[in-house]
Amino acid sequence: MQTELADFIRDTPAGKEAEEILRKCVHCGFCTATCPTYQLLGDELDGPRGRIYLIKQMLESGEASAKTRLHLDRCLTCRACETTCPSGVQYGRLLDIGRVVVDRKAPRHGSDALKRSLLKHFVPRAGLFGPAMKLGRLLRPLLPAVLRAKVPPAHAAGVRPPVRHRRRMLMLEGCVQPATAPNINAAAARVFDRIGISLVAADKAGCCGALRFHLGDVAGAQQEARRNIDAWWPLLEAEGEAVVMTASGCGVQVRDYAHLLQDDERYAAKAARVALLTRDVGEALAAESARLLPLLAAAGARRGKARLAFHAPCTLQHGQQIRGVVEQLLATAGFELTPVADSHLCCGSAGTYSLLQPQLATRLRDNKLAALGAGQPQGIASANIGCITHLQSGTQLPVRHWIELLDERMN
Repeated sequence: MQTELADFIRDTPAGKEAEEILRKCVHCGFCTATCPTYQLLGDELDGPRGRIYLIKQMLESGEASAKTRLHLDRCLTCRACETTCPSGVQYGRLLDIGRVVVDRKAPRHGSDALKRSLLKHFVPRAGLFGPAMKLGRLLRPLLPAVLRAKVPPAHAAGVRPPVRHRRRMLMLEGCVQPATAPNINAAAARVFDRIGISLVAADKAGCCGALRFHLGDVAGAQQEARRNIDAWWPLLEAEGEAVVMTASGCGVQVRDYAHLLQDDERYAAKAARVALLTRDVGEALAAESARLLPLLAAAGARRGKARLAFHAPCTLQHGQQIRGVVEQLLATAGFELTPVADSHLCCGSAGTYSLLQPQLATRLRDNKLAALGAGQPQGIASANIGCITHLQSGTQLPVRHWIELLDERMN
């Protein structure tokens, strides 16, 4: 794709990256076939190719409109298009650049600006989000439907084993997950404990930065990345083998720390190492198959078969390119995985998307639930807290993190 970027961005790091990405696009349109919003709306501008043209036009003209912002806002950043693209176009990174520019060129006003500001300043702070979740549960019947769906009933975490093994890995607690579904991290710690590995949470680590980043607050996301690196670094230097992510959305963000902080002289090298050591919880367990698989097989034989539908979050299958790993662990543990049509499509959660684009998110959720339920499973498993909460809001079937199910099977 020929480009002629405007002076305001041409020689900047973002401009150079955008130009390189734009030049890879050959206009083939394969991406539209796997784009959830294009399938729903049938508008070229609500597909990756159309959004690429909008970003190109904006970067060349230096001008943006509310229409450009609307079509970029509608993107889920699911990155299914990247999986499909034969040219290796890094659409997600181009979109991130485009969103920062459009917010500067066509500033938000009114309720839209207020809502986004509240989300990026409130949700990442676990000290605020936790008490708010408790209050929300008390007031749940009075909340608007879109908020009520985000306030699941309380579930106990269970006992977390002490740090007692020579082998240790770090685990990011997260900002939303501890208050929303505390058993996920506890279950992960119990499973790792059974195979002789202790998961350690660094006290000063917090939000991974994904929420701020995707709301256009790059500086805020960078600051959260630095804080986490500072919290993890002494432990990584001393004994930590890896940084384990129980939320696939956090995994994508932390793997991207090297890119996020590449121009930071103090943190670039540390960020690159943290990104290299980051593992999805499924990856980390699969690497311990010699110890784990016999335990899972024994648990499966003892517990018997159970029908389960697995929803692979976009951040797992497209963002991290991890496919089949969790499914193999579940199958070994005795779960019969039901077929799921169009499993590559997004469920509509996408971080804050279900709050900012509730109508599209609900349509995507209902389509996903229909596909997940077609095989008549007894439950649904996923790998990201946002997907779990979003899907559970539309079904009576239990929706849980797959690590909880492994933990229960192994008891």
